Amino acid sequence: MSEENFKTATFEEKLEMFYGKMSEKQWNDSIEQVIYMCRDYCGKCPSHEGTGEESLAFCMVGKSSVITEKKGCLCGQCPITKTMSLRWEYYCSNGKAIGLSQAGK
Repeated sequence: MSEENFKTATFEEKLEMFYGKMSEKQWNDSIEQVIYMCRDYCGKCPSHEGTGEESLAFCMVGKSSVITEKKGCLCGQCPITKTMSLRWEYYCSNGKAIGLSQAGK
């Protein structure tokens, strides 16, 4: 896929290209990279702050069991959103991108 096509590809197309061919170890390494990138977004999000939640990268790992209120969302500012063409918000409350995609949301 060319760089231009990659930029316009949907989340589902990128998911298949990247993650459809990964081993479990590669998937776990990828999650660690996403967590590192998301620390300045999830960790500083109004919905996350002050909850005691320690997890990050909800777009990949799924809902938080700690975050119960939607007080604002920084997901749209996270570089993962642009890179992976994510189109949802509040992953901490709504669940991971794969699940939202499969649910047709």
